[in-house]
Amino acid sequence: MFQQIHSITLQLPFRMGSVNCYLLQGDSGYLLIDCGSSSCRKDLLRELESAGCKPNLLKLIVLTHGDFDHSGNAAYLRQAFGAKIAMHRDDAGMGEAGDMFVNRKQPNVLIRKLIPFFTRFGKAERFTPDLLLEDGEALSPYGFDARVLSIPGHSKGSLGVLTAAGDLFCGDLLTNTDKPALNSLMDDLPAAQASLHRLRCMGVKTVYPGHGTPFPMQVMMGEGV
Repeated sequence: MFQQIHSITLQLPFRMGSVNCYLLQGDSGYLLIDCGSSSCRKDLLRELESAGCKPNLLKLIVLTHGDFDHSGNAAYLRQAFGAKIAMHRDDAGMGEAGDMFVNRKQPNVLIRKLIPFFTRFGKAERFTPDLLLEDGEALSPYGFDARVLSIPGHSKGSLGVLTAAGDLFCGDLLTNTDKPALNSLMDDLPAAQASLHRLRCMGVKTVYPGHGTPFPMQVMMGEGV
């Protein structure tokens, strides 16, 4: 049912770092967790082709949250590959409006004006998700022994994907660019801490973060949050 994890690391615009996408390969197709920004589309397509993921084989795109660096290619992939887009309803407005601050605390006016320039999330990148995922929802209908977890904190609609083998794809709740930790960019820190507390009891073995390298969940057990 589940065969392989392909890790895809894509560069962000203006050398702002990198973001991870994860392509899960099953017996009858693929599932993509996050999809990078529109600025790195050619690199993403090259990685998908290298992994054998062709149009009509990509069954589902699961967005861990609505930020541009995780959702910027969703609309294109839906059109080009015939894949459905799935995310939590609390972040759906980000893709629909092209505004990563929908349903979040609002930044100052200067940042709001600069963000569209840096994100490259234009009208062509906007989308309405095909599926609104709920906490605990199984992904078995798409051929993957995994389920969705609600892990708010970075955004209200942040999701994780937990496989039966204990692999957790956590979006931007956790990061490992320096060392494994809660992401420093949080919309709701108490909610993020509660999400981490919950994950400690869910049999997670390996964490695949949105930024940085995978790490064993065991290293987060002693974190004082």
